[in-house]
Amino acid sequence: MGHLQSAKSNLIPLIDRLNRYPVGLVDNDKLREILSILFDDTEALVASKFPLEEATLPELCRRTGMTDSELVPVLERMANKGLVMDVPYSGKTFYVLMPGFIGFMEFTFMRSREDLPMKKLAQLMTEYLQQDGVNGQASEFFGSEHQLTRSLVYEDQIPTSSQITSYESARDIIQNAGYHAVTMCYCRHKKEHLDKSCKKGAPVDGICMVLGEGARFLVRRGFATECTKEQMLDKLEVARSFNLTHVTDNIRHKPSFVCNCCHCCCELMAGVQLGYSDGIAKTPFIATIDKDQCDYCGDCFKACNVKTIGLDRSRKIESKSERIAGIDQKVCLGCGACLPACEKGAIELIDRPEYRPPLNRRSDLFKQMLKEKKRFSPYVISRIKKKIYSAFNRN
Repeated sequence: MGHLQSAKSNLIPLIDRLNRYPVGLVDNDKLREILSILFDDTEALVASKFPLEEATLPELCRRTGMTDSELVPVLERMANKGLVMDVPYSGKTFYVLMPGFIGFMEFTFMRSREDLPMKKLAQLMTEYLQQDGVNGQASEFFGSEHQLTRSLVYEDQIPTSSQITSYESARDIIQNAGYHAVTMCYCRHKKEHLDKSCKKGAPVDGICMVLGEGARFLVRRGFATECTKEQMLDKLEVARSFNLTHVTDNIRHKPSFVCNCCHCCCELMAGVQLGYSDGIAKTPFIATIDKDQCDYCGDCFKACNVKTIGLDRSRKIESKSERIAGIDQKVCLGCGACLPACEKGAIELIDRPEYRPPLNRRSDLFKQMLKEKKRFSPYVISRIKKKIYSAFNRN
Protein backbone atom coordinates (compact mmCIF):
# COMPACT_ATOMS: atom_id res chain seq x y z
CA MET A 1 0.00 0.00 0.00
CA GLY A 2 2.98 2.34 0.51
CA HIS A 3 3.64 2.34 -3.24
CA LEU A 4 0.03 3.26 -3.94
CA GLN A 5 0.08 6.05 -1.37
CA SER A 6 3.22 7.62 -2.85
CA ALA A 7 1.77 7.48 -6.37
CA LYS A 8 -1.65 8.77 -5.33
CA SER A 9 -1.05 12.44 -6.15
CA ASN A 10 0.29 11.56 -9.61
CA LEU A 11 -2.62 9.28 -10.46
CA ILE A 12 -5.47 11.62 -9.55
CA PRO A 13 -4.91 14.00 -12.52
CA LEU A 14 -4.52 10.97 -14.82
CA ILE A 15 -7.81 9.48 -13.63
CA ASP A 16 -9.53 12.86 -14.01
CA ARG A 17 -8.28 13.07 -17.60
CA LEU A 18 -9.32 9.49 -18.46
CA ASN A 19 -12.77 10.22 -17.05
CA ARG A 20 -13.37 12.77 -19.79
CA TYR A 21 -13.80 9.93 -22.27
CA PRO A 22 -17.25 8.49 -23.08
CA VAL A 23 -16.26 5.42 -21.06
CA GLY A 24 -14.26 6.54 -18.06
CA LEU A 25 -12.66 4.65 -15.19
CA VAL A 26 -14.36 4.47 -11.80
CA ASP A 27 -11.81 5.51 -9.18
CA ASN A 28 -10.96 3.00 -6.46
CA ASP A 29 -7.91 1.28 -4.97
CA LYS A 30 -7.95 -1.45 -7.64
CA LEU A 31 -7.80 1.09 -10.45
CA ARG A 32 -4.99 3.03 -8.82
CA GLU A 33 -2.95 -0.13 -8.42
CA ILE A 34 -3.51 -1.04 -12.10
CA LEU A 35 -2.52 2.43 -13.29
CA SER A 36 0.55 2.51 -11.03
CA ILE A 37 1.76 -0.66 -12.77
CA LEU A 38 1.04 0.54 -16.31
CA PHE A 39 2.21 4.18 -15.97
CA ASP A 40 5.37 5.44 -14.37
CA ASP A 41 5.24 8.87 -12.70
CA THR A 42 6.38 10.79 -15.78
CA GLU A 43 4.00 8.92 -18.09
CA ALA A 44 1.10 9.60 -15.72
CA LEU A 45 1.96 13.31 -15.74
CA VAL A 46 2.22 13.48 -19.54
CA ALA A 47 -1.01 11.52 -20.02
CA SER A 48 -2.89 13.86 -17.68
CA LYS A 49 -1.95 16.81 -19.92
CA PHE A 50 -3.36 15.37 -23.15
CA PRO A 51 -6.24 17.17 -24.87
CA LEU A 52 -9.36 15.20 -25.75
CA GLU A 53 -8.34 15.11 -29.41
CA GLU A 54 -5.10 14.31 -31.20
CA ALA A 55 -2.11 16.50 -30.38
CA THR A 56 1.19 17.33 -32.08
CA LEU A 57 4.55 17.29 -30.34
CA PRO A 58 4.74 21.13 -30.05
CA GLU A 59 1.30 21.21 -28.45
CA LEU A 60 2.26 18.53 -25.93
CA CYS A 61 5.51 20.32 -25.15
CA ARG A 62 3.51 23.46 -24.39
CA ARG A 63 1.05 21.54 -22.20
CA THR A 64 3.67 19.60 -20.25
CA GLY A 65 6.40 22.23 -20.06
CA MET A 66 8.88 19.67 -21.40
CA THR A 67 11.32 20.10 -24.28
CA ASP A 68 11.25 17.98 -27.44
CA SER A 69 14.27 16.00 -26.29
CA GLU A 70 12.64 15.30 -22.93
CA LEU A 71 9.19 14.44 -24.24
CA VAL A 72 9.90 12.33 -27.34
CA PRO A 73 11.43 9.37 -25.41
CA VAL A 74 8.47 9.41 -23.00
CA LEU A 75 5.94 9.36 -25.86
CA GLU A 76 7.90 6.61 -27.60
CA ARG A 77 7.87 4.53 -24.44
CA MET A 78 4.15 5.13 -23.96
CA ALA A 79 3.38 4.14 -27.57
CA ASN A 80 5.36 0.92 -27.14
CA LYS A 81 3.25 0.16 -24.05
CA GLY A 82 -0.01 0.93 -25.85
CA LEU A 83 -0.81 3.92 -23.62
CA VAL A 84 -0.59 6.41 -26.48
CA MET A 85 -1.28 6.00 -30.19
CA ASP A 86 1.09 7.76 -32.58
CA VAL A 87 -0.29 8.46 -36.05
CA PRO A 88 2.05 9.73 -38.80
CA TYR A 89 0.23 11.98 -41.27
CA SER A 90 1.46 14.47 -43.90
CA GLY A 91 4.92 14.70 -42.43
CA LYS A 92 3.68 15.18 -38.86
CA THR A 93 3.04 12.78 -36.01
CA PHE A 94 -0.18 13.11 -34.06
CA TYR A 95 -0.55 11.58 -30.60
CA VAL A 96 -3.74 10.33 -28.96
CA LEU A 97 -4.09 9.20 -25.36
CA MET A 98 -5.77 5.79 -25.29
CA PRO A 99 -8.85 5.38 -23.10
CA GLY A 100 -8.86 2.64 -20.50
CA PHE A 101 -11.71 0.65 -22.12
CA ILE A 102 -11.60 -0.06 -25.06
CA GLY A 103 -7.91 0.95 -25.06
CA PHE A 104 -4.79 0.34 -23.03
CA MET A 105 -6.45 -2.22 -20.73
CA GLU A 106 -7.01 -4.46 -23.78
CA PHE A 107 -3.67 -3.65 -25.40
CA THR A 108 -1.86 -4.83 -22.26
CA PHE A 109 -2.98 -8.42 -22.97
CA MET A 110 -2.80 -8.34 -26.77
CA ARG A 111 0.74 -9.75 -26.85
CA SER A 112 2.96 -11.99 -24.76
CA ARG A 113 5.19 -9.90 -22.51
CA GLU A 114 7.55 -10.17 -19.57
CA ASP A 115 7.90 -6.48 -18.71
CA LEU A 116 4.75 -6.48 -16.56
CA PRO A 117 3.37 -8.68 -13.74
CA MET A 118 0.71 -10.17 -16.01
CA LYS A 119 -0.86 -12.56 -13.50
CA LYS A 120 -1.27 -9.76 -10.98
CA LEU A 121 -2.72 -7.44 -13.61
CA ALA A 122 -5.14 -10.13 -14.79
CA GLN A 123 -6.43 -10.58 -11.25
CA LEU A 124 -6.66 -6.84 -10.60
CA MET A 125 -8.49 -6.10 -13.85
CA THR A 126 -10.97 -8.94 -13.27
CA GLU A 127 -11.70 -7.75 -9.73
CA TYR A 128 -11.94 -4.15 -10.88
CA LEU A 129 -14.60 -4.93 -13.48
CA GLN A 130 -16.67 -6.91 -10.97
CA GLN A 131 -16.34 -4.52 -8.03
CA ASP A 132 -19.14 -2.30 -6.65
CA GLY A 133 -21.97 -3.56 -8.90
CA VAL A 134 -24.14 -0.73 -10.26
CA ASN A 135 -21.69 1.83 -8.85
CA GLY A 136 -18.65 0.21 -10.44
CA GLN A 137 -16.89 -0.04 -13.78
CA ALA A 138 -19.47 -2.39 -15.29
CA SER A 139 -22.11 0.31 -14.97
CA GLU A 140 -19.76 2.91 -16.43
CA PHE A 141 -19.13 0.73 -19.47
CA PHE A 142 -22.57 -0.77 -20.07
CA GLY A 143 -24.91 1.81 -18.54
CA SER A 144 -25.29 4.30 -21.42
CA GLU A 145 -28.36 4.53 -23.63
CA HIS A 146 -26.01 4.44 -26.63
CA GLN A 147 -23.53 1.60 -26.37
CA LEU A 148 -19.87 1.57 -27.37
CA THR A 149 -20.16 -1.82 -29.10
CA ARG A 150 -22.70 -3.79 -31.12
CA SER A 151 -23.26 -7.35 -32.19
CA LEU A 152 -23.08 -8.56 -35.78
CA VAL A 153 -25.19 -11.29 -37.32
CA TYR A 154 -24.11 -14.50 -39.08
CA GLU A 155 -25.19 -13.43 -42.57
CA ASP A 156 -25.92 -16.96 -43.77
CA GLN A 157 -28.45 -17.43 -40.94
CA ILE A 158 -30.74 -14.49 -41.65
CA PRO A 159 -34.21 -15.11 -43.13
CA THR A 160 -34.25 -15.34 -46.91
CA SER A 161 -36.83 -12.57 -46.94
CA SER A 162 -34.52 -10.20 -45.05
CA GLN A 163 -31.53 -8.13 -46.07
CA ILE A 164 -28.73 -6.53 -44.12
CA THR A 165 -26.69 -3.45 -44.86
CA SER A 166 -22.91 -3.63 -45.26
CA TYR A 167 -22.32 -2.18 -41.77
CA GLU A 168 -24.35 -5.06 -40.25
CA SER A 169 -22.20 -7.73 -41.92
CA ALA A 170 -18.85 -8.82 -40.47
CA ARG A 171 -17.77 -9.99 -43.92
CA ASP A 172 -18.59 -6.63 -45.52
CA ILE A 173 -16.85 -4.70 -42.73
CA ILE A 174 -13.71 -6.74 -43.40
CA GLN A 175 -14.07 -6.41 -47.16
CA ASN A 176 -14.40 -2.63 -46.93
CA ALA A 177 -11.51 -2.03 -44.54
CA GLY A 178 -8.30 -0.61 -45.95
CA TYR A 179 -5.92 -2.46 -43.63
CA HIS A 180 -6.20 -5.76 -41.76
CA ALA A 181 -4.43 -7.32 -38.79
CA VAL A 182 -5.12 -9.97 -36.18
CA THR A 183 -4.09 -10.09 -32.55
CA MET A 184 -4.48 -12.02 -29.33
CA CYS A 185 -7.87 -12.12 -27.67
CA TYR A 186 -7.42 -9.88 -24.65
CA CYS A 187 -10.08 -11.72 -22.65
CA ARG A 188 -8.82 -15.26 -23.27
CA HIS A 189 -5.21 -14.25 -22.77
CA LYS A 190 -6.12 -12.64 -19.45
CA LYS A 191 -7.97 -15.82 -18.46
CA GLU A 192 -4.84 -17.85 -19.22
CA HIS A 193 -2.95 -15.80 -16.65
CA LEU A 194 -5.65 -16.80 -14.16
CA ASP A 195 -5.04 -20.48 -15.03
CA LYS A 196 -8.36 -20.76 -16.87
CA SER A 197 -9.21 -21.57 -20.49
CA CYS A 198 -12.08 -21.10 -22.91
CA LYS A 199 -14.83 -23.69 -22.39
CA LYS A 200 -15.49 -23.65 -26.13
CA GLY A 201 -11.83 -24.28 -26.90
CA ALA A 202 -11.65 -21.07 -28.95
CA PRO A 203 -8.13 -19.93 -29.86
CA VAL A 204 -6.32 -17.19 -27.97
CA ASP A 205 -4.00 -15.91 -30.68
CA GLY A 206 -4.87 -14.55 -34.11
CA ILE A 207 -8.65 -14.54 -33.57
CA CYS A 208 -9.41 -10.90 -32.75
CA MET A 209 -9.42 -8.54 -35.72
CA VAL A 210 -8.30 -4.93 -35.99
CA LEU A 211 -8.88 -2.67 -38.97
CA GLY A 212 -7.78 0.62 -40.50
CA GLU A 213 -5.36 3.14 -39.01
CA GLY A 214 -5.65 1.73 -35.50
CA ALA A 215 -4.51 -1.63 -36.85
CA ARG A 216 -1.47 0.00 -38.47
CA PHE A 217 -0.46 1.40 -35.09
CA LEU A 218 -0.91 -1.97 -33.37
CA VAL A 219 1.19 -3.73 -36.00
CA ARG A 220 3.89 -1.07 -35.87
CA ARG A 221 4.12 -1.39 -32.09
CA GLY A 222 4.03 -5.18 -31.98
CA PHE A 223 0.50 -5.71 -30.67
CA ALA A 224 -0.89 -7.25 -33.88
CA THR A 225 0.16 -9.06 -37.05
CA GLU A 226 -0.73 -7.78 -40.49
CA CYS A 227 -2.82 -10.13 -42.63
CA THR A 228 -4.63 -10.07 -45.94
CA LYS A 229 -8.34 -9.57 -46.39
CA GLU A 230 -8.66 -13.21 -47.44
CA GLN A 231 -6.81 -14.43 -44.37
CA MET A 232 -9.08 -12.41 -42.12
CA LEU A 233 -12.19 -13.81 -43.79
CA ASP A 234 -10.79 -17.29 -43.14
CA LYS A 235 -10.35 -16.32 -39.47
CA LEU A 236 -13.98 -15.25 -39.41
CA GLU A 237 -15.01 -18.76 -40.46
CA VAL A 238 -12.80 -20.22 -37.72
CA ALA A 239 -14.63 -18.03 -35.20
CA ARG A 240 -17.99 -19.26 -36.49
CA SER A 241 -16.87 -22.88 -36.18
CA PHE A 242 -16.66 -22.21 -32.42
CA ASN A 243 -20.06 -20.43 -32.37
CA LEU A 244 -18.47 -17.14 -31.30
CA THR A 245 -20.35 -13.85 -31.40
CA HIS A 246 -18.96 -11.06 -33.57
CA VAL A 247 -18.80 -7.63 -31.90
CA THR A 248 -17.66 -4.34 -33.42
CA ASP A 249 -17.83 -0.57 -32.86
CA ASN A 250 -21.38 0.74 -32.60
CA ILE A 251 -20.94 2.93 -35.70
CA ARG A 252 -21.63 2.55 -39.41
CA HIS A 253 -18.54 4.20 -40.89
CA LYS A 254 -15.12 2.54 -40.55
CA PRO A 255 -15.44 0.21 -37.54
CA SER A 256 -11.98 -0.41 -36.08
CA PHE A 257 -12.29 -4.00 -34.84
CA VAL A 258 -14.23 -7.24 -34.94
CA CYS A 259 -13.96 -9.26 -31.73
CA ASN A 260 -15.05 -12.90 -31.65
CA CYS A 261 -16.54 -13.49 -28.23
CA CYS A 262 -17.43 -16.49 -26.07
CA HIS A 263 -19.69 -16.68 -23.02
CA CYS A 264 -16.99 -17.82 -20.60
CA CYS A 265 -14.11 -15.39 -21.23
CA CYS A 266 -15.41 -12.28 -22.97
CA GLU A 267 -15.99 -9.30 -20.69
CA LEU A 268 -18.54 -7.83 -23.08
CA MET A 269 -20.62 -10.99 -22.88
CA ALA A 270 -20.09 -11.06 -19.11
CA GLY A 271 -21.63 -7.59 -18.84
CA VAL A 272 -24.84 -8.80 -20.48
CA GLN A 273 -24.87 -11.84 -18.19
CA LEU A 274 -24.46 -9.54 -15.17
CA GLY A 275 -27.80 -7.96 -16.02
CA TYR A 276 -26.96 -5.25 -18.54
CA SER A 277 -29.31 -6.70 -21.16
CA ASP A 278 -28.80 -3.68 -23.41
CA GLY A 279 -25.07 -3.45 -22.69
CA ILE A 280 -24.26 -4.40 -26.28
CA ALA A 281 -26.30 -2.95 -29.14
CA LYS A 282 -28.26 -5.70 -30.86
CA THR A 283 -28.63 -6.80 -34.48
CA PRO A 284 -31.84 -6.24 -36.49
CA PHE A 285 -32.79 -9.85 -35.73
CA ILE A 286 -33.84 -11.97 -32.81
CA ALA A 287 -33.74 -15.74 -32.31
CA THR A 288 -36.88 -17.82 -31.85
CA ILE A 289 -37.44 -21.54 -31.27
CA ASP A 290 -39.83 -23.82 -33.13
CA LYS A 291 -41.55 -25.72 -30.31
CA ASP A 292 -42.46 -28.59 -32.62
CA GLN A 293 -38.85 -29.16 -33.67
CA CYS A 294 -37.00 -28.65 -30.36
CA ASP A 295 -36.06 -31.83 -28.46
CA TYR A 296 -34.34 -29.99 -25.59
CA CYS A 297 -30.91 -31.43 -26.38
CA GLY A 298 -29.15 -28.44 -24.81
CA ASP A 299 -26.67 -27.77 -27.62
CA CYS A 300 -27.98 -24.23 -28.04
CA PHE A 301 -27.42 -23.55 -24.32
CA LYS A 302 -23.68 -24.02 -24.79
CA ALA A 303 -23.62 -22.08 -28.06
CA CYS A 304 -25.32 -18.92 -26.74
CA ASN A 305 -22.71 -16.41 -25.64
CA VAL A 306 -24.97 -14.40 -23.33
CA LYS A 307 -26.59 -17.48 -21.74
CA THR A 308 -30.09 -16.37 -22.67
CA ILE A 309 -31.35 -19.82 -23.72
CA GLY A 310 -32.77 -22.21 -21.14
CA LEU A 311 -35.89 -24.12 -20.24
CA ASP A 312 -39.07 -22.62 -21.68
CA ARG A 313 -41.14 -21.82 -18.59
CA SER A 314 -43.98 -20.14 -20.45
CA ARG A 315 -46.14 -23.27 -20.39
CA LYS A 316 -46.98 -26.05 -17.98
CA ILE A 317 -44.83 -29.19 -18.34
CA GLU A 318 -46.25 -32.58 -17.39
CA SER A 319 -43.13 -34.66 -18.05
CA LYS A 320 -39.45 -34.30 -18.99
CA SER A 321 -40.23 -35.33 -22.55
CA GLU A 322 -42.31 -32.16 -22.96
CA ARG A 323 -39.43 -29.83 -22.15
CA ILE A 324 -38.31 -27.42 -24.85
CA ALA A 325 -35.82 -24.56 -24.93
CA GLY A 326 -36.84 -20.94 -24.56
CA ILE A 327 -35.09 -17.65 -25.35
CA ASP A 328 -35.21 -14.48 -23.29
CA GLN A 329 -35.79 -12.12 -26.18
CA LYS A 330 -35.00 -9.07 -24.07
CA VAL A 331 -31.43 -10.32 -23.78
CA CYS A 332 -30.91 -12.05 -27.16
CA LEU A 333 -28.30 -10.24 -29.28
CA GLY A 334 -29.60 -11.68 -32.55
CA CYS A 335 -26.08 -12.77 -33.53
CA GLY A 336 -27.15 -16.19 -34.86
CA ALA A 337 -24.30 -18.09 -33.16
CA CYS A 338 -26.79 -20.58 -31.72
CA LEU A 339 -28.37 -21.55 -35.05
CA PRO A 340 -25.58 -23.79 -36.42
CA ALA A 341 -25.48 -25.66 -33.09
CA CYS A 342 -29.06 -26.95 -33.50
CA GLU A 343 -29.06 -30.12 -35.59
CA LYS A 344 -32.87 -30.16 -35.60
CA GLY A 345 -33.05 -26.74 -37.23
CA ALA A 346 -35.38 -25.61 -34.45
CA ILE A 347 -33.93 -22.10 -34.13
CA GLU A 348 -34.35 -19.30 -36.62
CA LEU A 349 -33.82 -15.59 -36.78
CA ILE A 350 -36.73 -13.24 -37.30
CA ASP A 351 -36.83 -9.48 -37.72
CA ARG A 352 -36.50 -7.62 -34.43
CA PRO A 353 -39.69 -5.59 -33.75
CA GLU A 354 -37.71 -2.51 -32.68
CA TYR A 355 -34.24 -1.80 -33.99
CA ARG A 356 -32.10 1.32 -33.64
CA PRO A 357 -29.38 1.54 -36.30
CA PRO A 358 -25.93 2.68 -35.15
CA LEU A 359 -24.85 6.29 -35.50
CA ASN A 360 -22.77 7.09 -38.54
CA ARG A 361 -19.34 7.98 -37.21
CA ARG A 362 -17.28 7.50 -34.07
CA SER A 363 -17.41 11.22 -33.31
CA ASP A 364 -21.23 11.10 -33.44
CA LEU A 365 -21.32 8.20 -30.97
CA PHE A 366 -18.80 9.77 -28.61
CA LYS A 367 -20.66 13.09 -28.55
CA GLN A 368 -23.92 11.31 -27.78
CA MET A 369 -22.38 9.26 -24.98
CA LEU A 370 -20.69 12.34 -23.51
CA LYS A 371 -24.02 14.17 -23.50
CA GLU A 372 -25.74 11.24 -21.79
CA LYS A 373 -23.05 11.22 -19.09
CA LYS A 374 -23.02 15.03 -18.80
CA ARG A 375 -19.40 15.22 -19.93
CA PHE A 376 -19.92 17.16 -23.14
CA SER A 377 -18.85 20.59 -21.88
CA PRO A 378 -15.15 19.64 -21.40
CA TYR A 379 -15.13 18.28 -24.96
CA VAL A 380 -16.51 21.54 -26.37
CA ILE A 381 -14.06 23.62 -24.34
CA SER A 382 -11.16 21.45 -25.49
CA ARG A 383 -12.18 21.89 -29.12
CA ILE A 384 -12.38 25.67 -28.73
CA LYS A 385 -8.94 25.81 -27.09
CA LYS A 386 -7.46 23.70 -29.87
CA LYS A 387 -8.90 26.02 -32.55
CA ILE A 388 -7.53 29.08 -30.75
CA TYR A 389 -4.11 27.45 -30.43
CA SER A 390 -4.09 26.47 -34.13
CA ALA A 391 -5.13 29.98 -35.20
CA PHE A 392 -2.46 31.55 -33.00
CA ASN A 393 0.26 29.34 -34.51
CA ARG A 394 -0.89 30.16 -38.05
CA ASN A 395 -0.57 33.84 -37.32
